Amino acid sequence: MTAPVHERDIYVTANGLRHHVIARGRPGGRAIMLIHGLTQQAHVFDGIAGILAESFHVYALDVRGRGESAWGAPEDYNLATYVADLEAIREALGLERVMLIGTSMGGMITMQYAALHPERVARAVLNDIGPEVDPSGGTRIREMLTSAPTGFKDLKAVAKYYRTENAPMMRLKSDEEVAEYARWHVRHSDSGLYVWKMDRAVRQVPAEPVPPPLEPWEALKKMACPVLVVRGAESDVLSRDVCERMVEALADGRAIEVPDVGHAPSFTEPVAREALLEFIGEPGQG
Repeated sequence: MTAPVHERDIYVTANGLRHHVIARGRPGGRAIMLIHGLTQQAHVFDGIAGILAESFHVYALDVRGRGESAWGAPEDYNLATYVADLEAIREALGLERVMLIGTSMGGMITMQYAALHPERVARAVLNDIGPEVDPSGGTRIREMLTSAPTGFKDLKAVAKYYRTENAPMMRLKSDEEVAEYARWHVRHSDSGLYVWKMDRAVRQVPAEPVPPPLEPWEALKKMACPVLVVRGAESDVLSRDVCERMVEALADGRAIEVPDVGHAPSFTEPVAREALLEFIGEPGQG
């Protein structure tokens, strides 16, 4: 019988900020770092992290300004800062070499980090993101950012919001799974409302975005490690054309498509889960 996977909350000061990390698995085992999307937090990986932790030491990050991590200056919510945070967190945790799994914005961080620190990345997974974002998905996300309520009367209202406004991701999830997903994204405030567990500045779309450290296609081409690109078949963020071009541009790339899922797969889908486990279990992952 498999021993239960223990979960630990770790707080590290890195790049001038206090960061929250959920650690699972055997300390000293091969390390995987999980990086969530723009308005998410570390618990979005709960479904797959426990499975990964049976064989690896898994670290799910709360990116600055989200979850239990500290909030930073609004101007620091950009890829350059997130990449610097990741390097500082890796160093603080004492990890020599890691595998990275990034969803959406987390995938953007993964691309940039792997390009800038190739010696630190054994393998990488880019989940429903690429160097180009499909215009339709970009518009939908911007509208979601600017129109989101600031508070909810109860957790049922939060779950209803996610079921309707984040339909591409929630399509195959049960009501119980949506409710579990929703509860980690809010906290009960003194006003009596449930409010986002996230700095309000994260949702602000800057008039002049800070450019990433590397041009996105350049970053992708500089990824020296094996890379798995995961695309939701119904994604409005990563088009099939861009996905195919990514595989051609990568030094060692392959891609899978997850049926009936939009942006973005959660790795609890059988196709995504099996492809991920096969990929990270290949010889030579470091």
